[in-house]
Amino acid sequence: MNTPCEELVRKILNDPLASREIKIQRLRHLEEDARALQRAASESAMNSDDGWQAELRLVRLALEQLGARRIRKGAASL
Repeated sequence: MNTPCEELVRKILNDPLASREIKIQRLRHLEEDARALQRAASESAMNSDDGWQAELRLVRLALEQLGARRIRKGAASL
C-alpha cells in the first residue's frame, strides 16, 4: 500500500504537462513540509520514528531523479 506522500510524489513525477522546473518546485515544497514535520517530531513528544524520515528521503530521491541540486542547510536544520 502506498502512502499519500508516495502517491503525490509519483503524481508529480508522472505529470506530462509539468516541466522539469515545475516538478522540482513542487517537490521542493514537499521537501520543506516533510522537513518541518520531522523537526516538529524531534522537538516534541511525538514518536520520532513515525515515517517523517522516510517521506523526506522519498522526496529527496525524486529530486535527485530529476537532476535537482541538493540544497544544503546549516547544522541547525534538518
